Amino acid sequence: MLREGDRVPDVKLTGMDGEAVSPADFRGQKLVLYFYPKDDTAGCTREAQDFTALAGEFEKAGTWILGVSKDSPAKHRKFTDKYDLKVRLASDEDGTVCAAFGTWIEKSLYGRKYMGIDRATFLIHRDGTIARIWRKVRVPGHAEEVLAAARDLP
Repeated sequence: MLREGDRVPDVKLTGMDGEAVSPADFRGQKLVLYFYPKDDTAGCTREAQDFTALAGEFEKAGTWILGVSKDSPAKHRKFTDKYDLKVRLASDEDGTVCAAFGTWIEKSLYGRKYMGIDRATFLIHRDGTIARIWRKVRVPGHAEEVLAAARDLP
């Protein structure tokens, strides 16, 4: 399990246009890497919209935002277009990035157990280390809390 202060794993994601994306691409800049279960569901839409609403403030704080789920790049594009999202989304279709960040977990719904993405956010320092981790994220107020932490990070 990753902890604050750990170096970010060297992983590759697929961007919405099929390009390779990695947290290492943002070295020298701050990065919010947030994991969410599924495009176009109530909580995930709200979270993406909340980060979008604050995108300009994150930019002023010198911080990029990258959302990650197992949805395909095509689904991400449709989701982004539908809600006019201003955050970049990336796909982890095989789940290796979720596994590396400890966000692929066993969940339970109405007594049924299944594997899924745990809503979690990682604030990554310019040097490639994890400055802050939020696990079991509750969406209301989360983007604002992450923004405050990004502003406090040199």
